[in-house]
Amino acid sequence: MSALLPPRTVRQNRRAARTRAFLRSERGFFTPFSLYTLVAILLLSGLALDFAHHYAARTQLQVAADSAAHAALVHRQRHDIDTARSRALELHALNMPPDRFGASLTAEDIEFGVWDPAADPENPFRPDAAARSAVRVTPRQTGSRSNEVRTFLLRFAGIESFDLAAQAVHATIRPPCITEGLAAEGQIRIRSNNEFGPDYCVHSNDHVWLRNNNEFAEGVRVSMPNLADLDMPGSGFGNNPGLEKALREGRLTIPFLDELEEIIDDLRVGQSPFLPEIITNPVPAIHNVSGSQSLTNAAFAEGRIHDIRCTNGNNTLSLPGHSVLRDVVIVTNCRVNLGTHSKLHNVTLASTNPNGNAITGQAWVDIGLDDNCAPGGGSRIITLGDFNLTANMGLFGSQIIARGDVDFTANMRGIEGASIIAGGSIDATSNNRFGNCGVDNEERFVVPSFRMRQ
Repeated sequence: MSALLPPRTVRQNRRAARTRAFLRSERGFFTPFSLYTLVAILLLSGLALDFAHHYAARTQLQVAADSAAHAALVHRQRHDIDTARSRALELHALNMPPDRFGASLTAEDIEFGVWDPAADPENPFRPDAAARSAVRVTPRQTGSRSNEVRTFLLRFAGIESFDLAAQAVHATIRPPCITEGLAAEGQIRIRSNNEFGPDYCVHSNDHVWLRNNNEFAEGVRVSMPNLADLDMPGSGFGNNPGLEKALREGRLTIPFLDELEEIIDDLRVGQSPFLPEIITNPVPAIHNVSGSQSLTNAAFAEGRIHDIRCTNGNNTLSLPGHSVLRDVVIVTNCRVNLGTHSKLHNVTLASTNPNGNAITGQAWVDIGLDDNCAPGGGSRIITLGDFNLTANMGLFGSQIIARGDVDFTANMRGIEGASIIAGGSIDATSNNRFGNCGVDNEERFVVPSFRMRQ
């Protein structure tokens, strides 16, 4: 039949047949599918690559923000705001060099303030340039700073860069045992018939040793690293009501025990952030003492720093009985003896004497003003040696820090709103009452710990 058809028609039929065969053929079916799949894989890989790059850049920016915030807050404790910002910027430049990351952090991105979630739970950071208790750092990589994060494959989809910002908020923390309470690196010895008022804090980084008939009110905390080390009589908790409920396990960092020399040196030259507000003349008045000597109230002009220098480490500076010192800073290398019935009201006494009896006192010494927890009047004593006082001492809204031991005998007339910190041990003897003001409204030597808040 095909032989009867014209040659042209035969050729057309053959061509049509080949076309139909080609269209019916399944050979090469996966070629276009593979092309579509390849395009999809490239798009997904681009997304994965760019988002991984975005995540890595975001993480790097956050880590740098955390480091800068910590550095800023640490340096703010003893320096002005410009110095603290400069130190933070220096550290940030090491983590994110400007020649590679641009101006990701500027001085304006470092804000000091106060962390107060009780006042505003949604926005607990409140900017305050004069504050030293919190900092907010907000580095940025944005188009406005010409340091945005560039994309790789997403730029073919029209997305050429990401804007990034991170935020870190660090704040100081002051554990209750540091602001009010007993805190010691060594053991704390509590003998008999002592009373601990509500929310009082007792902590030893070694262990607590106590005898019978001590009373612990609601909210008292007695802590040590290992509760198995608690040393008490065989009568157990029966003769120490409230003790079992008060027990906690843990360790407390007391960082400023290693910084006492620096704190004292800063006080001596009148350049300390711990310098009391009552000091109106920061130029020290220098007193040279040869041998043992008594200095009366008249020797201590108020509002001044008094640098009292003994020629021998065993020389003693004595404050006569019934003396009342007010509104002064005393820095000395002498041994110090506080006379009977002497009083220290808003006094800072700093001793570099490392002896076992660096600061001693006779009976009825008052450290701080007995004002029922009113602001002001508290005193501060720091020593590189030991602190020892005899019976009937009063300690009100004040602070004692000793690198050595703190030892006070029986019948204290009151410990209220006070902080006692020892690098060695604390011996609290018997018949004392320990009370808590519950508010930190006194000037204190505190080198705080730091915590990330956001």
